[in-house]
Amino acid sequence: MKKTLKNKLILELLEHVGRDDPSHDYHHALRIMHLCEKIGRKEKADLDVLIPAALFHDAVCYPKNSPESALSADHSADLAQKTLKEQKYSEEKINAVETCIRECSFSKGTKPSSLESMILQDADRLEATGAISIMRTYSSSGQMKRQFYDPADPFRKKTNPNHGASLDLFFRRLLKVGDMMNTATGRKMAKRRTEFLKKFLRELELELKESGVKTK
Repeated sequence: MKKTLKNKLILELLEHVGRDDPSHDYHHALRIMHLCEKIGRKEKADLDVLIPAALFHDAVCYPKNSPESALSADHSADLAQKTLKEQKYSEEKINAVETCIRECSFSKGTKPSSLESMILQDADRLEATGAISIMRTYSSSGQMKRQFYDPADPFRKKTNPNHGASLDLFFRRLLKVGDMMNTATGRKMAKRRTEFLKKFLRELELELKESGVKTK
């Protein structure tokens, strides 16, 4: 993709992306774009599809506890389509971008139908493990006013992680991301991030014990 076009798309994204959720903001989109470029070059993907798909995959992002949350991907794909048509993109590539965005959702668990869709899923999931995932989890949880952990069973050693506390998401999602990657490049990157996440949890358990919280 030409640098001038990429810059136009970045500026267009800046006009639309929300500013109230740091875990799904403009900077998240840029990180995903760079991850897609990195993985895409390794896996020999079409960057003309990957770059706009990465930039606009969360361009419309409703809060996770909103009834409209399930529409985020579709509305993001619609915005990408409109923007790319204005840039005279080919219909074939616009359709490919839309498909990538619609298939990216973690919660829907959609199987990717193309290499580009596989890579976008991987890039987005890389932000759901490792150090960045800790920041994003607690940012979103703070907005939804969730407690840090369930004091009765913080690490879910006796109960299922369905209490709704922030730490529960680690066991429902963040620690499982590494096993869900589609590409060899993505798996390698996820492995290191997941190992750091496990180290964080070990340190957190030590600190909670020091603070009188029962963890068993």
